[in-house]
Amino acid sequence: MTVSALWTYQKERFPLVRTVPLLAVFSAASICVSAEMAGRPLPGWGAFAAGFAVAMLLFFQMRVCDEYKDLEDDKRYRPDRPIPRGLISLRAVLALGLASLPLTAFAAWAWHPPVLWLLGFVWLWLAAMTAEFGVPEWLKARPVLYLVSHMAIMPLIDLLLTAMEWLPAGGPAPWLWLFLALSFVNGCVLEIGRKLWAPQNEIAGVDTYSGLWGPGKAAAIWAACVLVSWGLLVSVGAATGVLWIAVFLGGAGALWCLRAAATYAATPTAATQKRLDTTAGLWVFVCYALAGFAPMLTRVF
Repeated sequence: MTVSALWTYQKERFPLVRTVPLLAVFSAASICVSAEMAGRPLPGWGAFAAGFAVAMLLFFQMRVCDEYKDLEDDKRYRPDRPIPRGLISLRAVLALGLASLPLTAFAAWAWHPPVLWLLGFVWLWLAAMTAEFGVPEWLKARPVLYLVSHMAIMPLIDLLLTAMEWLPAGGPAPWLWLFLALSFVNGCVLEIGRKLWAPQNEIAGVDTYSGLWGPGKAAAIWAACVLVSWGLLVSVGAATGVLWIAVFLGGAGALWCLRAAATYAATPTAATQKRLDTTAGLWVFVCYALAGFAPMLTRVF
C-alpha cells in the first residue's frame, strides 16, 4: 500500500474535497442547532473539533464497511473500482478502518466521556447494516425497506453529534427530533440522488433507483424527498427563530432541485445524471448551513 494508491483511493471512494466541507458543516450545524433550540450558548471549540473528527471517522468507517459488504458484487459488476482492480487490497482498507476506531472513541471521550454510549449505539447499527441485519436476500428484494434501514444511521449519527452539546448541558431540546428527521430525509436525498443514472450508464447486476422505478418516477420520488426536507428545514427554522429565511432561501434551493429533477426526468443523460448528483450534495450542504448558521447570522446583522 503506497501513498499514491491511498491518494487515488480517496479520490475515487472517499473524496476529501467534497466530504470535508460537507461534514464540517453537518457536524457544526448539528451542535449549533442543538444549542439554538434549547436557548443555550454555544459550547467551546472542543465540541466542534470532536464532532468533526467523529463525523469524518464514522463516514470513513461506513465506506470501509461498504467495501467489505459489496466486494463480491464489485468483483462481478464493477471491476474498475480500486479494490477489484488491485489498486489497494481489502485487507489494507479494513486495517485503516480498524485503526480509526480508537481514534473515534478518543475524540468522543476527550470532549465528554458519556458520549461514548451513543457512539457505541451507532457502531452497533453500522455492524447490523454491514450484516444486512441477517437477512441480506430478503432485504435486497425490498429496496424501499433497504433504503430506510440503512438511512436510519443518519439520525443516529446526528443524535451523537448533537449530544456533543446537549449531553454536557443536561438534555436535548424538545424539538430536536425535527433536526434528526431532517438528517434522515437528507440521507435519502443523497442516496437516491447518487443512484439516478442515465440509461446508457446502467450496469447489469447493479441496483439503481432509476433502474428500479424508471428515470421519471425515480426523479419524482427524489423531488418529493427534497420537498419533505424543505418542510423539515422550515420547521427547524421556526424552532430556531429563522422561519422566513428557511422559507425563502430554502424554497429557492428546493425550486432549483426540482428543476434539476425535471431536466433529468425529461432527458436522462450522463450530464443530467451528474447534475442531479451534484445538486443533491449541494442541497444537503445548504440545508445544514441554513439550519445551523442562519440564527447566528441574524444576530450579527
